[in-house]
Amino acid sequence: MRKILLPILIITGTLLIIARLFYLQILDDSYIKKSDNNAIKIKYEYPERGYIFDRNGKLMVANQPAYDIMVTPNDIKELDTLALCELLKIDTVYFNERIKKAKVYSPRLPSIFLPSLSKKEFAAFQEKIRRFKGFDIVKRSLRDYQVHVGANIFGYIAQVNDAIIKKDHYYKSGDLIGKQGVEQMYEEILRGQKGVKYFQKDRYGREIGSFKEGKYDTLAIPGRDITLTIDAALQEYGEKLMFEKRGGIVAIEPKTGEILALVTAPNYDPALLVGRDRSKNYTMLFRDSIAKPLYDRGLMAEYPPGSPFKILTGLAALQEEVVDENSVFVCHHGFSYGRGAFMKCHDSGANRLHEAIYKSCNTYFGNAFRLTIDKYKNPNTGIDVWANHMKSFGLGNFMGYDLPTGRKGHIPDSKYYKRYYPNGGWRSSTVISLAIGQGEISTTPIQLANMVATVANHGYYYTPHIVKEIKGEKIDQAFTKRHTTTIDQQYFDPIVAGMFDVYNLGTASHLRVQGIDICGKTGTAENFTKINGVRTQLTDHSIFVAFAPKDDPKIALAVFVENGYWGAKWAGPIASLMIEKYLKGEAVTQKAKEEWIMTHGLTEEYAKVTSGLPFKINQGGHH
Repeated sequence: MRKILLPILIITGTLLIIARLFYLQILDDSYIKKSDNNAIKIKYEYPERGYIFDRNGKLMVANQPAYDIMVTPNDIKELDTLALCELLKIDTVYFNERIKKAKVYSPRLPSIFLPSLSKKEFAAFQEKIRRFKGFDIVKRSLRDYQVHVGANIFGYIAQVNDAIIKKDHYYKSGDLIGKQGVEQMYEEILRGQKGVKYFQKDRYGREIGSFKEGKYDTLAIPGRDITLTIDAALQEYGEKLMFEKRGGIVAIEPKTGEILALVTAPNYDPALLVGRDRSKNYTMLFRDSIAKPLYDRGLMAEYPPGSPFKILTGLAALQEEVVDENSVFVCHHGFSYGRGAFMKCHDSGANRLHEAIYKSCNTYFGNAFRLTIDKYKNPNTGIDVWANHMKSFGLGNFMGYDLPTGRKGHIPDSKYYKRYYPNGGWRSSTVISLAIGQGEISTTPIQLANMVATVANHGYYYTPHIVKEIKGEKIDQAFTKRHTTTIDQQYFDPIVAGMFDVYNLGTASHLRVQGIDICGKTGTAENFTKINGVRTQLTDHSIFVAFAPKDDPKIALAVFVENGYWGAKWAGPIASLMIEKYLKGEAVTQKAKEEWIMTHGLTEEYAKVTSGLPFKINQGGHH
C-alpha cells in the first residue's frame, strides 16, 4: 500500500493542477480582466456623451474630439525624457510629478499624463509615439457648447479623483465624470458605456495581437441624448436682462412643472470649463467670493419673499374663514399691532381683499395673519396650521427637482419658536412680519416660481423639473404626480383677480404688455448683512412674481434682483419682458425698456459694501 500511495498522490496532484489550468484557460475568463495580469493589456474605448437639446429641438451641447496621453510606468523603456518634454512643451518638474502620481495609482495600469491635446499637438506626438514606450494616446470627447448661456444648468465634466475611483469601479484614472447640473444628475445616462479590448503581450511586454481573437472585446455604447425643458432663446434672453445684476429668474410652465428658464446672475460661458484650462478657469471663478458666479442663485439663494408672500397670507385667511372677499380693514399708512409697534404702509383708506392685493396693503394682511393665528386656542397651534398651509405650496422644504443642488428655505413653526420662547410669551403680533414675507421666512427663487405656478393652477402643482425627454426612456413618474395644496380651489379666484389688477390698477400698472393679460405681484424685501462685524441694512431686494395669460397660464415666473430698490424698478420690468418674449417670440414691443434693462446694472450699488456710500433704504413699507 505504501508503494502505491506516493504515485497516487503525485497523479492526483497533477490531475488537480491540469483541471485548474483547464478551468482558468478554457472555462473561466475572469482572470484575463484582472488589472494586474502581466500577460494581458487592456485598452478602453470611450463613447461619445449624449447630446443635450432644448425643448424645441435646438442643439445646446455637443461633443468635440480630445486626446489624452496616458502612461503605464512599468512599460516605460529607454525613455528620452528631454525629447518628450520638448515635444509636449512641458518641463521636467511636471514630468516627474505625473510619473510619480501614475506609480502611486498603479505601475501596471495606464493613467493620465497630459490631458486635452489639441489636434496639432496630437498629430505631432502620434508621429513620434514609437520612440516613447509606455505612453499611449486615448481619444475622448469633450463638450462642445453650441450656446454661451446656461452654464449653471449644464454643469461641466472633469477628471475623476481617487475618491470616485475607489467608490465606483467603473471609473479609471483619467476618466471624465459629470459635475453639477444636468451632467451630474444624469451622468449614467449621458456617459454611455466604455468599450474594452484585450491584447496579448509576450514576455518582453510587447503586444502580439488581440487576445483570443477578440472573444472578450466589447464595443463602446454612446450616451443617450437628453431633451431639456429649457427654452434656449428664453434662457439667453433672461441672462441678457440680468446684465450687471445679481439674482435669479426662474420660469415654469404651470400645467407641467417644466422649467422654461433657470437664470442665475452673474453667470459664465460654459466653454470656460472645457479643455486643459478648465482647472485654471474653475479656480478663477471659485475665488470670486463677491459676485459668486458658480453660486446658482435660482436654486441656492434664500431671500425673504416680501410682498408676494401676501398672496399666501390671504389664501390661508380665506381657507381658515377668518376673512372673506368683503372683509374690510382700514389703513392709516400702516398697521398698529401693539404699543409703539407700527408696520408702515404706502396705502391708506378702507380696503377689501381685492384692493389690498393690488395696492399691497400691509394693514390688510397684517390683520388677516393675526386672525388666522388667533383663531386657535394658543399661538403654537395657530402657527402650525398656518405653516402647514405654506408648506403645501412647496415652501420650507427641498423641492425634489432633478438638479443636484438646492436649499430648503424656511417656514417657521411652533418647534422653531419654542427654541426662542421656551416659556411661551409670544403671540401673533410677535411674529407679525411673517404676514408680509419678512421675519423668519426665507424662500429660493424656484420655490417662489413654483408658488405662483400653483396659484395660476388654482391650487395644484407638478414638481419642477428640467429634463423633458430621455431617448429611449420615460421621465421619472415623480414629475408627473400632481400635488394639491391645503387651500380649496374657490379661494384662488379673488386672489387671481387681485393679481390681475396689480397690472391694471396697482403697483405694476406701468408694466402692462399689450395683448397679454398678466397677473403679478411686486415685492420689496429688507436686506441685511454684517460689515466689519456690524449688522447693516443694505438696499432692499427687488422681487416680482407673475403668470400669464390669466385664463390659460403658459408661463409663471419669479424674479429676484439683489439690492434692486423696489419690486417695480428692476424685477417687474424683467418679468414683463420675459413673459412677452416667451409668448410672442421676437415680437417684443417694449424695445426701449428692453434696451435700458440690458445696458444698465447695479455695479455701483454692489460696490457700496466697500465704498462706504449710503444704501437706499425703503422707509414706506414693502411693496
